[in-house]
Amino acid sequence: MDDEDIDGGDHVPNPNWFLRARLKTRQLLLLIALDEQRNIHRASEALCMTQPAASKQLKDLEDMLEVKLFERHPRGMEPTLYGETMIRHARMALTSLSLAHEDIVALKNGLSGQVEVGVIMTPAMGLLPRAISRIKLKAPMLRIGVQMETSKVLVDMLQKGKLDFMIGRIVEEEGAAGLHYEELTVEPACAVARIGHPLLKEENLKLADLATQPWILPPQGSVLRHRWELMFRRAALEPPANAVDTTALLLITALLQQTDSLHVMPVEVARYYASLKVLAILPIDLPCKMDAFGIITREGHLLSPGARQLLQEVRVAARELY
Repeated sequence: MDDEDIDGGDHVPNPNWFLRARLKTRQLLLLIALDEQRNIHRASEALCMTQPAASKQLKDLEDMLEVKLFERHPRGMEPTLYGETMIRHARMALTSLSLAHEDIVALKNGLSGQVEVGVIMTPAMGLLPRAISRIKLKAPMLRIGVQMETSKVLVDMLQKGKLDFMIGRIVEEEGAAGLHYEELTVEPACAVARIGHPLLKEENLKLADLATQPWILPPQGSVLRHRWELMFRRAALEPPANAVDTTALLLITALLQQTDSLHVMPVEVARYYASLKVLAILPIDLPCKMDAFGIITREGHLLSPGARQLLQEVRVAARELY
């Protein structure tokens, strides 16, 4: 909005009422000055306006809204309920415009500042590194902090304002108030083993062949462990009892190297480790998958230019990968 009149048409219903009202930025400033000064003379002086000009602008706004915004008393002016509402929204509008200017300055000077991102394991292997590598080409001075935790921990951090955004799941619906979720992809799982494991040579590998093997698994109570056990039960098989429970990747990879144990992990993570020749993916499609994950932000929270740009790179990388 600037001080030029913008006519949206007098007779056509328009949700952007301020276009029809020919609302001026100066009128918003006047509302705030009146709220602070409670006197039309002092408010007009603060804005370097004449008192008649200030009075006319206020009257024009009241006429358009068809409500009284201020009560005139001998000792000053008091905002009505309508006035208080308009003052609150005027402050928000001007704050937003001020932030827009700061964002433009930041973009012109090259993105800088700090972005805090939370991520679960799967998108931490491919999606987020791709997005970070791209934004670093454009904004090398942007400081990026990454927290890799479970979705539950990350959601709590996001709601406390410790993260700008996160890539994960909303596990508990009752804890999702005030959050916006943008789904990216589902997360299939696979079975992995050491390179050279006897089962890698098996043709027509079946779930029953895996039921007799030792396993390294996520702990009891985790979503992936529950889905893994359900996979065997649905195939009328007892879930393997010979298991080591851990989420420590260093221990998992060491145990895989030194034993014939199998491990279940998201396909994207497994492909990354397989590309490094740390493990091999068994030739069987497991009927086991995690819930979808996505981008989670706080509703109504204005992201900094750096955070917005990184978020955009995440979306671009997600379209390429998924």
